[in-house]
Amino acid sequence: MKGGKNLKRRPSNPANGRSKRLSAIHDDSFFEATEQKRRRKFDNDEEIKSSDDSDSDSDSEKEAEEKEEEIEETPAEKRKRLADAFLEKLRAKERETEENEESEEEGEGRREREGERDTLIAKILQQDQLEESGRVRRALASRIGLCIVFRVQKPEASEGFRFLVKHRQPVTCVALSEDDSRGFSSSKDGAIVHWDVETGKAEKYLWPSDEVLKAHGLKDPQGRAKKQSKQVLALAVSSDGRYLASGGLDRHVHLWDVRTRQHLQAFPGHKGPVSCLTFRQGTAELFSGSFDRSIKIWNAEDRTYISTLFGHQSEVLTIDSLRKERVLTVGRDRTMHLWKVPEESQLVFRAPASSLECCCFINNDDFFSGSDDGNVELWNALRKKPVHIVKNAHVSCSENKSDQNNLEGISNGHKENEAQNSSRNGSAALSWVSSVAVCRSSDLAASGAGNGLVRLWAIENESKGLRPLFELHLDGFVNSLAFAKSGKFLIAGVAQEPRLGRWERAASAKNGVALHPLKLS
Repeated sequence: MKGGKNLKRRPSNPANGRSKRLSAIHDDSFFEATEQKRRRKFDNDEEIKSSDDSDSDSDSEKEAEEKEEEIEETPAEKRKRLADAFLEKLRAKERETEENEESEEEGEGRREREGERDTLIAKILQQDQLEESGRVRRALASRIGLCIVFRVQKPEASEGFRFLVKHRQPVTCVALSEDDSRGFSSSKDGAIVHWDVETGKAEKYLWPSDEVLKAHGLKDPQGRAKKQSKQVLALAVSSDGRYLASGGLDRHVHLWDVRTRQHLQAFPGHKGPVSCLTFRQGTAELFSGSFDRSIKIWNAEDRTYISTLFGHQSEVLTIDSLRKERVLTVGRDRTMHLWKVPEESQLVFRAPASSLECCCFINNDDFFSGSDDGNVELWNALRKKPVHIVKNAHVSCSENKSDQNNLEGISNGHKENEAQNSSRNGSAALSWVSSVAVCRSSDLAASGAGNGLVRLWAIENESKGLRPLFELHLDGFVNSLAFAKSGKFLIAGVAQEPRLGRWERAASAKNGVALHPLKLS
């Protein structure tokens, strides 16, 4: 029992035990060094927070607050600031014009003039927005009023196509950037070239190795194909100028970085050659058409597949799109399809005679196309037949001059095209309309074939249809056309052979990209 009591016994004075432990800690050299370090650190903190540096601290705090205020600008505030700056620029321009016309202005008249200036600026902005959305056309080809005044002047004899870039093999496609400063072209040997419009300086895209392509998504050849073919048939560049898409016989859609010219991704999925490509304006949404009769939708930003559109009964040849989620395609099944992607519906337009070869948007409701019988057609979304047909738009140079000058136009598509004479069968491939283009949001169009001519057209109302303007001479097959957004020049991809075959050859032609300037009055 005594032993148990001894186990439960505790020190009578706890303070003595704590004092002994504290004295032991103070006597230990380790804890003494730690205390000196703490004291030293505290002393340094006191020196940092001395009164001599208080001014500099307050200045740095003010600068940090100012930076925070600058960073806190929201996207809406930034858009408003940029819009105000743009409006002020327009006002200054109009103000300068008025000052040149009338140097002295006082009182109420000045205020009225300022109100008129703001109204004019509002009209300018509204017109730009309508042109950008495709709901109104710029009168580049003609101006309708009391009389018709041509804005595109007739080229002089000394003016003609100037070759910017030469290719070893036939050129299959050309494309222009949104600002008209850079261009892209491809050929049947797989070459993709990036060139400057003003200087013509060209840089070639280099295909990566097979191992890199497989790492980027390239699949092995299937079916009858035994090896990959890098022959390129189509190009498309995004509106922001970041991405370039290419497609060809390897059945893949390839995505490139325009800034570094590096290969980014290979999209598999098509079971046939990729024949046409287009980016939706203002987005990274990419549409591809193929010989497998399908149209696929991709997202270049996320590098993902979205969906597939079915409806054509034969190969898809050409594709085009504007800002709305609508896609225009033509195929060898003698049909043109207008795809309304959000509604998951399509409108089918049937050609009156031969197969359609190419098409493009004029605006959201009007289209321009060319066919393999040498005709060009004007379409409207509300009619199943062409509203206007120009027969024999590209007759061969070997045919009579009277046939070239007397182009027969048919309005509203009431008449079917007549069968061509047997004497023309030998040069039928030369008169195929292989490419068409429209200057965006304008009434100026162009068509190309293999007969040595590129024709310019004025797009008028439905009753008048298409009116021929000028002929631009260019030897060879015009496989692709592209207008500058400003309408100041026309780019043509010309070759010795057609884009999709070798059934005809123009030995005297050059393989390359040619530019023709256009003068606007």
